[in-house]
Amino acid sequence: MSDMITADLVDLDLSADTKEAAARALAERMVALGRVTDLEGFLADVAAREAQMPTGLDGGIGIPHCRSEHVTEPTLAFGRSSAGIDFGAADGPADLIFLIAAPAGADDAHLTILSSLARQLMNAEFTAALRSVGDASAAAALIRGDKTPEAAAEGAGATEGASEDSVASSVAASADDATDSTAAAPGASVADAAAERPFRIVAVTSCPTGIAHTYMAAESLENAGREAGVEVVVETQGSAGFTRLDPGVIAAADGVIFAHDVPVREKERFAGKPTVDVGVKAGINRPGELITEVRGRAARGEVTAGAPSGAGTPVERSGDSGEGYGTKLRKWLMSGVSYMVPFVAAGGLLIALGFAIGGYKIKSAPSVMDHFVWTQTDSWAALMFQIGAVAFGFLVPVLAGYIAYGMADRPGLVPGFVGGMIASTINAGFLGGLVAGLLAGGVVMAIQRIDIPAVLRGIMPVVVIPLISSAIVGFLMFVVVGKPIASAQKAMTDWLNGLSGSNAILLGALLGLMMCFDLGGPVNKVAYTFATAGIAVSNPSDSAMKIMAAVMAAGMVPPLAMALATTIRGRLFTETERENGKAAWVLGASFISEGAIPFAAADPLRVIPSAMVGGAITGSLSMAFSATLRAPHGGIFVVPLIGNAFLYLIAIAVGVCVSTALVVVLKGMRKPAPGTVGAGKADGAAAAAGEAKQPVAA
Repeated sequence: MSDMITADLVDLDLSADTKEAAARALAERMVALGRVTDLEGFLADVAAREAQMPTGLDGGIGIPHCRSEHVTEPTLAFGRSSAGIDFGAADGPADLIFLIAAPAGADDAHLTILSSLARQLMNAEFTAALRSVGDASAAAALIRGDKTPEAAAEGAGATEGASEDSVASSVAASADDATDSTAAAPGASVADAAAERPFRIVAVTSCPTGIAHTYMAAESLENAGREAGVEVVVETQGSAGFTRLDPGVIAAADGVIFAHDVPVREKERFAGKPTVDVGVKAGINRPGELITEVRGRAARGEVTAGAPSGAGTPVERSGDSGEGYGTKLRKWLMSGVSYMVPFVAAGGLLIALGFAIGGYKIKSAPSVMDHFVWTQTDSWAALMFQIGAVAFGFLVPVLAGYIAYGMADRPGLVPGFVGGMIASTINAGFLGGLVAGLLAGGVVMAIQRIDIPAVLRGIMPVVVIPLISSAIVGFLMFVVVGKPIASAQKAMTDWLNGLSGSNAILLGALLGLMMCFDLGGPVNKVAYTFATAGIAVSNPSDSAMKIMAAVMAAGMVPPLAMALATTIRGRLFTETERENGKAAWVLGASFISEGAIPFAAADPLRVIPSAMVGGAITGSLSMAFSATLRAPHGGIFVVPLIGNAFLYLIAIAVGVCVSTALVVVLKGMRKPAPGTVGAGKADGAAAAAGEAKQPVAA
């Protein structure tokens, strides 16, 4: 493995001033040696990985890295910057930059070598030697392990050593040591259970790529454990898979540390022990604090519940560690909305089809159970309308139930649905569903914190929690908060019904801005949810249908504009973006705003403002034209259900043209980077390729 890094892959005078320029400078060296076949594609994969989590580390280190199909063999490139480059570390710029490239199908041996480097970066002597080494050959030898830090400090110009597999040997030795300690620990825990022994910790580290941060966190925790006199055994869940810790080692552990940015695999193995759960960077930057914290929890007797696989609420299982309350609140609400939207779509489209076939009089048709004629169009229209109306009846209960589910898992469903149905009964509507879901989740979480005698635990989830939580939520909704919420809901409905003229146009512009701000993100979802809440009744107001039309029209603008821009000014975009532009035609026409995400992620300062301007214009024009929409989704496929359809399409076309013109002008003003077809080619490819390669990188 001696050629993983050579003198040609070292730049001791790296002049780049941004992380993108640094990655490009080092990647060009890889291309020159045939290690990378497609510079732009590889840089796109690097940028996609960087977008998942900054790769800067405390101590002046930057480690951009990725797995990519454009890499022919595992390769390291090293650059040293005198000015420092910002890689997102908390303590400032990095002066030691490692670009780590692994093939998409890299074998375990190669990834082990790369992980050895990651561990070495936690060695202060190693990084000090890199800062003082005088020539590229000596730096390469030091990184490979052919030269010790002491030798590098004595003579930077010494010839490279011949022990080309020293890094691999050290890795193998450390792996053997870990295996020996893992194998010995279970026996010790049984034989010496009563004897004096060090505090024992098992840890799991993982990061999105599983090449660098995973192993650096492991090394950092192990070093901190040795300094504190604590036994630390780490399971690294890296890109090459992971070797499960022996169950005996886990059983003998006094505490657990999870340092991860992707879900811990088979997390249930560690249940029932004092646990500290943090992001992977915390494992690198403050391992001593984590060890102290888990020892404190053990001393206080704080343990995690012995839950089955997938323990934790749905939000906790899907979210990142260390999330604040605001982030959790948003996810709880989005949990309810995500389950509600299919009911909105199905019910709304069925009702809209019923109106399209049978006219608006169909809402007064008798029940199809009493009167249905197979050969009459009106009977089929009534059937669609009545099925859609039933689906709409679930909206508020589903919203409330799954907000509570996101907070408290399955025990939250019953009080959530009950509270949501009460909200529907008292005409508290969408706002009532939000409040009911939050109340239900909070009540269940409070009950779950009560110390229950073991004899009662078996009936808690089946009888006690549903009974008590439903009674409390019902009381609060009927007696305490229901009436004020219903009044607020009525006031909002009256306000919407009274919108006209400039007020309606301004609202359309605002909703258009929100729809295009984050393209399917939280702000976009707030606008969409606001619109669907207005039509989530059997007989929505004209203003509510205008709002729905404006929201859908604005949401179609960003992907359609990017598709048009790649068609008329393809030279401003990478080949990957031009391919994504073809797909964006279909996504935009289908009202899938996320079709513009690859473009926005690669060049947010140009794409997002352009999209927002076009979306605001489309939203305001749609309101000005009094276009209405009864269906909550569908894009151009529901044009027959749109009121003033021709003017509606004009509004979309105007917004698309404005956004296209803006993004073309802004991209055209940017100076092209050397070697690109158009301005910012590398940056433009980053997110697009990242979308495609993310499963590989993860």
